[in-house]
Amino acid sequence: MLLAARLVADYARELGADTERQETRPVYDHMGALLADSVLQAGLNYKSVVRPRVEAILAQFPQCDRTSELLPVVSDGQAATFLNWTHPEKIGRFESLVRFLDCNSIETVSDLREGLNHPRFVELLRNVRGVGPKTVDYMGCLVGLDSVAVDRHVRTFAKRVGVLNDDYDFLRSVFCCAADLLSLSRRQFDAWVWRRESSLSSHQIEFSF
Repeated sequence: MLLAARLVADYARELGADTERQETRPVYDHMGALLADSVLQAGLNYKSVVRPRVEAILAQFPQCDRTSELLPVVSDGQAATFLNWTHPEKIGRFESLVRFLDCNSIETVSDLREGLNHPRFVELLRNVRGVGPKTVDYMGCLVGLDSVAVDRHVRTFAKRVGVLNDDYDFLRSVFCCAADLLSLSRRQFDAWVWRRESSLSSHQIEFSF
């Protein structure tokens, strides 16, 4: 694992990861925006699809910063309107998360941050349909925990430097260790990899036409 982490860190250093101005994922104090970001981000373009919807939620539903304020949205069948989304899978996941958090007395983002520090809570959270380790780690980033969410960009970066083991926990450990070797926070390194790889993906799409 350490050898893989050094490969990742050395390559990232060559690309300027340790000297570039670092940006991190947003940290929310608004439960509605956090859950919307968490359920929408998978498989979608963040800048053009996810971010505008999250910003609209913050502007139009400032009161929905607590789980109890999201319960009427779910019970009244307004989740699709709230998310500005029509596909039932992501809507259902949002509704399930709201109900789960309510059942586990998670009212605020601060409560969620505390919960994510406890293995038993994380285990229960991963039992929610459609919530896997990547979503849990992504939520950790959004509440301000120093975490790496292993997504397709992390996997692509790993393969580029010859790290072929794609086990989720292995790659998370590798990239967390690489961030430590670079003297970056794990959230910073996670965001740097995402920003670089998503930019490369966009360029590849442009050149494919």
